[in-house]
Amino acid sequence: MEEELKGLSSSDVAARVARGDVNVDASVKTRSVKQIIASNVCTLFNAINLVLACFVLVTGSYKNMLFMIVIVLNTAIGIIQEIRSKRTTDRLSIIASTKVEVVRDGVRQEIAVDEIVLGDLVVLGRGDQIPSDSTVVHGTCDVNESLLTGESKLVRKEPGSQLMSGSFVNAGTVYAQVTHVGADNYAAKISAEAKEHKAVNSEIMNSLNGIIRFVSIIIFPLGAILFAREYFTGAYIELNQAILSTVAALVGMIPEGLILLTSTVLAVAVVRLSKSKVLVQQLYCIETLARVDTLCLDKTGTITTGKMEVDRVVTLGDCGIDEAHGAFYSIAGADEDPNETAQAIIDYYQDVIPEPGAARVGRKRANGPAQPVKRLGIKRAIPFSSDKKWSGAVFDTGASYAMGAAQFVLGKKYEAVRTQVEELAQNARVMVLARVEGFDGDGKMLGDPQPLALIAIKDQIRPTAEQTIRYFIDQGVDLKVISGDDPRTVSGIAQIVGIPHADSYVDATTLLSDAALENAATCYQVFGRVTPEQKKKLVQSLQAAGHTVAMTGDGVNDVLALKASDCSVAMAAGSDAARNVAQLVLVNNDFASMPKVVAEGRRAINNLQRSASLFLVKTVLSMVLAVCFIVLPWQYPFQPIQMTLISAFTIGLPSFVLALEPNKDRVKGKFLVNVIVRSLPGSITAILAVLGLNIVSYTTLGLDYAQVSTMCVLATAWVGLLLIVRLSFPFTPIRAALIVVVIGGVILGATVFPTLFGIEPFTQPMIVAFAVAALAAVPVFNVLYQAFGSWHAKRQDELV
Repeated sequence: MEEELKGLSSSDVAARVARGDVNVDASVKTRSVKQIIASNVCTLFNAINLVLACFVLVTGSYKNMLFMIVIVLNTAIGIIQEIRSKRTTDRLSIIASTKVEVVRDGVRQEIAVDEIVLGDLVVLGRGDQIPSDSTVVHGTCDVNESLLTGESKLVRKEPGSQLMSGSFVNAGTVYAQVTHVGADNYAAKISAEAKEHKAVNSEIMNSLNGIIRFVSIIIFPLGAILFAREYFTGAYIELNQAILSTVAALVGMIPEGLILLTSTVLAVAVVRLSKSKVLVQQLYCIETLARVDTLCLDKTGTITTGKMEVDRVVTLGDCGIDEAHGAFYSIAGADEDPNETAQAIIDYYQDVIPEPGAARVGRKRANGPAQPVKRLGIKRAIPFSSDKKWSGAVFDTGASYAMGAAQFVLGKKYEAVRTQVEELAQNARVMVLARVEGFDGDGKMLGDPQPLALIAIKDQIRPTAEQTIRYFIDQGVDLKVISGDDPRTVSGIAQIVGIPHADSYVDATTLLSDAALENAATCYQVFGRVTPEQKKKLVQSLQAAGHTVAMTGDGVNDVLALKASDCSVAMAAGSDAARNVAQLVLVNNDFASMPKVVAEGRRAINNLQRSASLFLVKTVLSMVLAVCFIVLPWQYPFQPIQMTLISAFTIGLPSFVLALEPNKDRVKGKFLVNVIVRSLPGSITAILAVLGLNIVSYTTLGLDYAQVSTMCVLATAWVGLLLIVRLSFPFTPIRAALIVVVIGGVILGATVFPTLFGIEPFTQPMIVAFAVAALAAVPVFNVLYQAFGSWHAKRQDELV
C-alpha cells in the first residue's frame, strides 16, 4: 500500500505530458469574434441591399440610399447578440476548482487542475470537487453526485469505487488514481456537448428567413426583366430613372424593418423581464416559451428549494410527544458537523423557540411543537455514520437513544413499524427514534431497541410552486417531472403541488432501450432515477412527437436536457453549467417568475404579428406591381425615397408603437399565416388603387410620370392608414394619437419636403382621381378585411 500511495515519479509525469495525457480543456470552442462579425456582415440579405445601394450610387441620387440605415442597424444588433451569447457560453465550466493536491515521488504537492496527468494520485477531502474521473485506492468518503445524477442522497465510496469528475466529497478523505483526463472526463463530455452550437428554434425567425429566401430567389430576375422592359422597350425612360424605379420595386419587396422591429421588441421584453429578476440570454426564447405545450420540471431547485424540512413527528406506543421532540432535537444538535437531515431537524426546532438566553424570538411553524422544546444535556454522543445509518446519545438523565434509518436501528423489530414508515416514506425521508440500554466502547447499541417515534423529513416545497403549476395547467401545458431521485418520492411531491396524473410514475433504471424511453415519454408524468443522457432523450422524444418543450433545471445533470429543449430555464442558485447553457435564468430562484415570461412572450408575438402585417403589405404590393409593370407600358410609379416615406409613417412608426403595447392573449396559429392574412386586404386594395390611378391617369387624364407617382405614393399611404385604423381597434388614447401622427407625418412630408420625396403639386384632375381612388378603397378594404378575418378565424377553430 505504501508503494501505491507514492504516486507517479517525475519521469512518469514527463512521459504522460509528452503523450498528451494531460487534463487540458479539450471542450468544443465557440466561434471567434472575427467569425461572428463576418457571418453577420456577409449574408445574402446584406448583399442584396448592398447591390441595390450601389445601383442607386451610380445615379448620384444619394437621398435614395437612406434604406441602408436599417440594414446597418440589423447587422449591428445581430453581431452584438451573438457576441454576448459567445461570452456566456465560453464561461461554461462544470469543474470549478483551480488547484488540487496530488502525490508525486511520494510527496504531496498542489498543482493546477489542468496539470493533472493520467494515473496521477490525487488526495481529496471534505468539500473538494473531483477534478477528473478517478478510482479510489485508499480511504473512504461520502460523495455528493447530485449535480451530475440528480440523486440527492450521498454515495459511499470505498477502495475500487469510481469517482466522477464534477461531484463533491461531502465527508472523509481518499487517495484516488486518475483514470480519465481532458475530453475523456465525464464532466468534460457533458460540457463539450453543452457548448456545441445550437440553432435557434424560433417560428418568427424561421418565418422571416423564409420571406427573405423567397424574395432573394425572385428579386434579381424580376428586377432585371423590369429594368430591361423600362429602359430598352419603354417610352424613352432615362437610364438613371429606370435604375431608380427598378431599385424602388426591389427595395419595396424586402421587409428590412421587420427584422429590426422583431429584435427591438424582444430586446424591450428582455429589459422588462430583468426588472422581474429574469435574465434572458437568448432573445428568441421569449417567443418559444410562449408557444410551449410541454414543460419538463426538475424536482430539486424548481418545485423544491433544495433544502430539507421536517414534515411531522409521529409517536409510537406510549411515548410522549415532549420526550420525542426533546430527543430528536438534542441528538441532532449534538452533531458538530450535521448533515442535511440533522440540520433540518435543528432548523425545525430553532424556528419554534430560541436557544436559552438568545435575544431573538423564533417564529413558530404551523406544524411545529405546541410547546417550546429545549435541548437536553448529553453525557456521550455517538456521531452519525453512513455505515450504520444512525446516530445516538446518552443524556444526563441516564436515558440512551438512537436516531436513524428504521431498518438499521430496529433490526428485526422493523416489521412492527413497517406500515407506518412506508406510509410516511411516500414523499419523505423517515427516521426512527428508539430507546436503548446504552452503547459499548465501539459505539454499538446495547439491548433491544424500543421504537418511540418517527420523524418525516421532506424536500422543502417552494411556497409559490402550486400556484405556478396551476397557471400552466390552466394554459393547457402538459407537465412532466424528471428527477434523479426515487420516483416514489418525486411522485409524492408532484401530487402535493397539483401536477395532474402525478401518480403515474416510472423508474428510469427500468427503461433499458431507446424505444422504451420514447414510449414512457408519452405514457408517464413522473420520471425518477433519470440519468443526464436519459433526460436529454426524454426531451428529444417529446419533440419528435411534435411538442414544443421547455426544460427547467439547476444541476449539471440537467445540462444536456436544457441544451436539447426548445426553451431552457435555470435557477441562478444552481450550477454554473446549468446557468450558462440556459436561455433564461431566474435570478431570484423563484419558479413563480415563469408566468411573467410567458406573458412577455405573448405580448411580443401577438403584437409582432399585428405589426408585421404592415410590412408585408409593402412586400406583396411591390412584388405584384413589379410583375404588372413588366406587362404595362408605363414606368414603375415609385422611387426608393418615396418608399422610405411610406415605410416611415405608415409602417415603421405605427408598427413600433403597436408592438410595444400590453397583450396577454393566448398565441394562436402560425406566425407567417397570421401575418399574411392580415396583410392581404391592404395589399390587394393598394394594388387595385395604384393600377387604377395609372390606367386612368395615362389613358384619360394625360398626366405625367411625376404626377402619377405622387398620387400612387399618397394612395398607398392612405391604404396603410386604413390598415392601421383596423389594427388599432379598440381605440385607446395612444392609438388615437398614433393615427393623428401618421396623418400629420405624411402631410408634412408631402407639403414641407416635396422635393425630397418627389411629390408634385396637385392639379384639379389629380384631386378628382385621387379622391375617387381613396373613397373606393375604403369599402374594398373593409370587405376584404372582414372576409379574410372570418375565414382565418374559422380555420383556427377547426385546427384547435
